[in-house]
Amino acid sequence: MHKLSTRQWTLLVLLTLVWGVNWPIMKAGVTGFPPLTFRLWCLWLGVPVLALVLWQQKLPFKVERAHWPEVLKLAFFNMVLWHSLIIVAVQSLSSGRAAILGYTMPIFSAVLGATLFSDRLPPRAWLGVAAAAGGVVLLLWHELANLGGRPVGVLLALGAAAAWAMGTQLLRRTKMPAHTLTLAFWMSVITSVSLTVLAWLFEREQWHAMPAHTLAAVIYNAVMVIGFAHSVWFYLARSLPPIASTLSVMMIPVVGVFSGALWLGEVLHWQDWSAIALVLVAIASVLWPRRAA
Repeated sequence: MHKLSTRQWTLLVLLTLVWGVNWPIMKAGVTGFPPLTFRLWCLWLGVPVLALVLWQQKLPFKVERAHWPEVLKLAFFNMVLWHSLIIVAVQSLSSGRAAILGYTMPIFSAVLGATLFSDRLPPRAWLGVAAAAGGVVLLLWHELANLGGRPVGVLLALGAAAAWAMGTQLLRRTKMPAHTLTLAFWMSVITSVSLTVLAWLFEREQWHAMPAHTLAAVIYNAVMVIGFAHSVWFYLARSLPPIASTLSVMMIPVVGVFSGALWLGEVLHWQDWSAIALVLVAIASVLWPRRAA
């Protein structure tokens, strides 16, 4: 459905690695530390990184006043809801399975695109959505019993995925004359302020000194996730059709599961390997070039 350029392929591979290994890193970061507070530190330290990139590339910081309502809407779905819901879910779920639930996003995106935005997806795209759904089910195979006892975490992760899907659909359709990095900067600022308020309301009584492992996770997230991965994702989301951008990142939860297994000693089963095959089918369904007529 869509042929990626060499630059897009390179960024996609780097994004997959950076975001994939971040799931166990986040799990370590919120272990024994308030999750919203952890995330607000990541965001506030990541904002100067984005600002430095904007300054280095001589890109404008200014967004016209008329476009601010749209910026707020994009920030709300793409970042505020996603960050606040998923980080709380990570604390109550295993890192790999939180990643899997978060990356049900392509399924939500396909449904939202078809129902709200009148997208007409070809059979090949629906095949990709079905393969992605099958991969998610297989990866959750050994966790279903445990997840049944953690309904709040599951619902938070699914809510985060649905919000991200809506944000991706909106971002792809925006006609705002602003550079993607400029949007990423201001959405990060808005999200930083929002999570600061939420953390103060719900977690201020839990605030304490940050342990070393949490600080290391914050630094990784600030530089690699907020400063790099978010910018790359917003670029891909604006430059690719929604179904292509969403399914193209389906290897991220696989990396999350396997890196969690490597670092946390989780045992991998045949379902995990089968899920990889299905995820590759999902990615190929939207990125493999169509045969010329």
